Amino acid sequence: MERPHSIDPRAFDDPRNRYPTDEEFYASDRPVRRELPEDRPRGGASDRLRHPWSWGMIALVVFLCLIVLMGIALFP
Repeated sequence: MERPHSIDPRAFDDPRNRYPTDEEFYASDRPVRRELPEDRPRGGASDRLRHPWSWGMIALVVFLCLIVLMGIALFP
């Protein structure tokens, strides 16, 4: 039995059945100049006042440490 999704042999010469190669297909939407400038340069000077933790997170950690220390001090 013939495969149900095969092309009709009578349509092999039809120009509408021309499929591009992978290179042709993916090259159609690529820009001529493929290398784009970097929009966020890396390795710049760091801000000394900025640190990875926010002030809210630091306050939360300090508060939790105080709770633990008060618990140890009040309930030995």
